[in-house]
Amino acid sequence: MGSPENLIRDHLKEVKAYSSARDEFEGEAEVFLDANENSLGSATEVLYNRYPDPHHKALKQRWSEIKGISTDRIFFGNGSDEPIDLLIRLFCEPRQDHIITMPPTYGMYSVSAAINAVENVLVPLTPDFRIDFKELKEVWNGSSKLLFLCSPNNPTGNLLSREIILDILKSFPGIVVVDEAYIDFSSEPSWIAELEHYRNLVVLQTLSKAWGMAGIRVGVAMGDPFVISMLEKIKPPYNLSLANQTLALEALSHEAKKIDQVKILLEERDKLKAVLADLPLVQEVVSSHANFLLVRFERSDELFDYLIGHKVIVRNRTKELHCKGCLRITVGTPAENSRLVGLLHSFE
Repeated sequence: MGSPENLIRDHLKEVKAYSSARDEFEGEAEVFLDANENSLGSATEVLYNRYPDPHHKALKQRWSEIKGISTDRIFFGNGSDEPIDLLIRLFCEPRQDHIITMPPTYGMYSVSAAINAVENVLVPLTPDFRIDFKELKEVWNGSSKLLFLCSPNNPTGNLLSREIILDILKSFPGIVVVDEAYIDFSSEPSWIAELEHYRNLVVLQTLSKAWGMAGIRVGVAMGDPFVISMLEKIKPPYNLSLANQTLALEALSHEAKKIDQVKILLEERDKLKAVLADLPLVQEVVSSHANFLLVRFERSDELFDYLIGHKVIVRNRTKELHCKGCLRITVGTPAENSRLVGLLHSFE
């Protein structure tokens, strides 16, 4: 297990963060003439003429209360995609270091690596979507700076072995990133509880799924305070707009509603799984800890086109590794799920 201070790119140790107007002032003021904003207001009725808090202090405080971790372990980004990109930029020297991903998995890890000219070493999951720890250990070396593990996994919905991830944390030479975008739909506890024990652990979560705020693009990275401080240092100064921060805070003040919606979605997921498993054209329904089901169909491409023709959109994952014949189906409302099932019966 490497020290984060020794893993970051050397030149970033000396980089000075951009100092915004809001960084150079603390306290209360009545007249703001420091940031070249439009002092007359906004073109909209709601006032957005002032720059937002670049450090998301209110959001971090609320997230800290919900998750039970200190604010110096919390980083807010433009979706989870921003911290994914920033982590690669922070730890990986282009054309020298590499990340490791375990397909089939979330596609933005490899896209961000490619954009940053960083190699992505693929260590596939087994055909039943489990980690092959022996194969993984044979691949990593001193240039392995980041390992991305998505659990519950996308597009499969299954959890990755907790015991194996613990073994990885103890022996991987770089940073282990556990992407928990779907953790609220799982019965397994978050890896946040292990942050104090493993400095090489970063946990990603998001407001896009269980919180129902995909449209505002707010994601969270949690980790060692040094890693978080470096992400703050290299991010754009105002990476979350005032509107996004305001809406995110509003969502986080309605945690009970989020919990109720998750309960309904889990009930609908179980109902949908049972119905799908009884259909003759269904070959497999992967056990899911997320708000979707990966389903292996006969004639999957034909079915996909049939559903589109009836204005129902699912995700065709048949070209992903180990996913031949698979469609990924998000759990919808009871009415939407019923419509889907009716179309599947008519297709048969």
